[in-house]
Amino acid sequence: MSDIGRDILSSMDLFIEKIQHLKGVMLGVSLSALILAPLAIGISIYLITHPRFYHIVENEYEFASLLIVLLTVVLVTSGVWLVTGLQQFKSLSSWNKRYYNYIKRKEDLDKDISSKFHLDEE
Repeated sequence: MSDIGRDILSSMDLFIEKIQHLKGVMLGVSLSALILAPLAIGISIYLITHPRFYHIVENEYEFASLLIVLLTVVLVTSGVWLVTGLQQFKSLSSWNKRYYNYIKRKEDLDKDISSKFHLDEE
């Protein structure tokens, strides 16, 4: 194989390794969404259903209005974050299977080419 061919294959391998690293970062983000979003939703629901919440709504209208808006934003954002995290997690799982399949096929092909052209003797 020529030097240009090896350079192209090396560049492709490096690119795939970088994507694999990025996948790890995205998996961390996805897992944080799967943990933190339900926590935020649970706390928001707890606050909204707490008996003192109605007392605050009745007595502190301006503060209560702001609190309701903030809790609504937390609920909506956390819901979107949770759904996105689930979708991302499924996508990353699929990528993982394809990546390991690619690595296995690449190793098999490298062995086949090496044995066919007696490159393993060098």
